[in-house]
Amino acid sequence: MLFKTSFEVAVTNWHLPYYSSLCKRFTYFKVKLLFHLLFFFFVHSVYHHKLNSNMLHHRGRLSLNESTERKQKLILKVKGHSKLEALFKHPLYNLPYPEPQEDDWLLRVKTNEEVRDTSEEDDEEEGYDKITWTSDVDTHPPWLRFHLGITRWELYNRKDPILGHLTHYLATQRILGAVQKTGGTQLKLLVLFPNYGQALVKPMRQPRDAETDVNLFYFSDFERHNAEISAFHLDRLLGFNRIPPVVGRLINITTEIREVTSDHRLSRTFFTSPVGNVCFYGQCEYYCSTEHPVCGQPHALEVSLAAMLPDLSLAPRRSWRSPWRRSYSRTKLAKWEKDPTYCDTVKQTPPYSHGTRLVDLIDMAILDFLMSNMDRHHYETFEKFGNETFLLHLDNGRGFGRHSQDEPSILAPLQQCCRIRRSTLLRLRLLTRPGFRLSDVMRESLAQDPLAGVAPLLSEPHLSALDRRLATILQVVQTCQDQHSDVMYNDLEGYD
Repeated sequence: MLFKTSFEVAVTNWHLPYYSSLCKRFTYFKVKLLFHLLFFFFVHSVYHHKLNSNMLHHRGRLSLNESTERKQKLILKVKGHSKLEALFKHPLYNLPYPEPQEDDWLLRVKTNEEVRDTSEEDDEEEGYDKITWTSDVDTHPPWLRFHLGITRWELYNRKDPILGHLTHYLATQRILGAVQKTGGTQLKLLVLFPNYGQALVKPMRQPRDAETDVNLFYFSDFERHNAEISAFHLDRLLGFNRIPPVVGRLINITTEIREVTSDHRLSRTFFTSPVGNVCFYGQCEYYCSTEHPVCGQPHALEVSLAAMLPDLSLAPRRSWRSPWRRSYSRTKLAKWEKDPTYCDTVKQTPPYSHGTRLVDLIDMAILDFLMSNMDRHHYETFEKFGNETFLLHLDNGRGFGRHSQDEPSILAPLQQCCRIRRSTLLRLRLLTRPGFRLSDVMRESLAQDPLAGVAPLLSEPHLSALDRRLATILQVVQTCQDQHSDVMYNDLEGYD
């Protein structure tokens, strides 16, 4: 067997309650009037009952007619002209990579003999599927195929069908177990699937259209489940492919967390709120208390599920402190915030002194500025590839917190270093054109997520902010080009 995790869980079936109507005797005309009123109430209540059972109740919920109309528009968009499809057909999104050599793959499949030897020694675990994997890729579950597709240059190939299989798998697989994930400052869970797959879960903590309080510091804000989902889509639209696939899902707190968890510290934090909603708060550094619970409606909860990277024992990762890390202090400024020539020192320091590491970091700063993520203190790379590889854009839950204003300091690496990949710049310019406008392709891309049936994952003000911030990035690049002659890192040499 290639990978294996041991958990003991129990799954309990459940049924939702069903309401019955009460009737009273009235005169003929009152009965007729009451019939119409009850019919309207019945349709209205059944619709909302199903929404509370299968979808998360939220502010600004669409009516049934509005939801149907929006789905019809999406169907027409798919049948007609799709800006998203046109974007991904553009040559800038189809640049050829070198044919991967043996050392360019993160993981390789064991031989049939090795798989046979190890699988005979392992006992089948209760609740998990029987292992039938071989060296044939068609026998591998989606999460394993994702792991085996990671190369030196990207986390996934956008054109690989496994991407769609993986997101569908994350959104539909039966949850076999759930435990709280250690590390970090806020609540997150690790869920387990019958075929030994895992996903990182971040729950909905606040309404999607709630902006970050202006009085909060960047390190005090809630993490957002829709920010994790949106970051994955934005990273893909920029052509980076450096965020593990993330998908939205409606889960049942009771049957898919409380009743299947083997984490006693987590299970002790469950309670029922005064209005009958099932809640929990877990154990973490920030916002893990009865004053900041995660609650269902009454059981249903919106979450993001991110595909897990290969286990560290198989694919070790190195964590790097970002040179543009913030001070995480209420009173102190970081060195880069006080020294406009700070990048001159960074350029002379390995690994930024050679290779693509500096422009990789600037790519990440561009992504963070577009989604207004100020919480980028570290980044990771796969150890196997040394310094000749991409950066992993992990942990994006504090993005998309505020659309009404931008944070220019996030662009400090670009402003101070005046360096950018040519391919990145050309894609950014492409995304300003009416036929490929960033807000439009982002809206279309997010509509593919399962939670888009509940409500748009990003509000229109957030989408408009993407276009505004994109213009700001291009203006910064133009200012650099007016002052320097070596702004462009040409990664397209040899391409037409």
